[in-house]
Amino acid sequence: MGLVLVSHSEQLVEGLGAIVAQFGGTDVPVALAGGTDDGRIGTTAPRIESAIRSILDGGSEGALVLLDFGSALLSLEVALEWLDPADRARVVVSDAPLVWLFVAGALLVAATLIYYATVTPGGTPGQTYTPPRVGKDGHIEPGQLK
Repeated sequence: MGLVLVSHSEQLVEGLGAIVAQFGGTDVPVALAGGTDDGRIGTTAPRIESAIRSILDGGSEGALVLLDFGSALLSLEVALEWLDPADRARVVVSDAPLVWLFVAGALLVAATLIYYATVTPGGTPGQTYTPPRVGKDGHIEPGQLK
């Protein structure tokens, strides 16, 4: 079984491919489909179809497709329609979002920072709250009102 890594970012999918190669060696065939033809963030059905075909035509018994997050599924569905039924039957799509937890975590951190930068718990108007952070020595420094 080969892997098809699909991401909105060409750089992200190239990095993930390098990690897979480091741990899986040449035993795990990997094909990448990331970004758009003009270098923008996004996914395209032709890139996904090409990646799937490279795995299937390369001798793998099937292809496991991993997506970065939900909207890539729309492009994947179009790509799957372009495959003949025998090839489509050899493709497995994982429900596990490839990078969604990282994106969700980044959004949570950003929202928290925005909240603390605009809300002054227990303070007076004009004060800014700096949330706790990990110091250079690894210890947690408490949040402060300034």
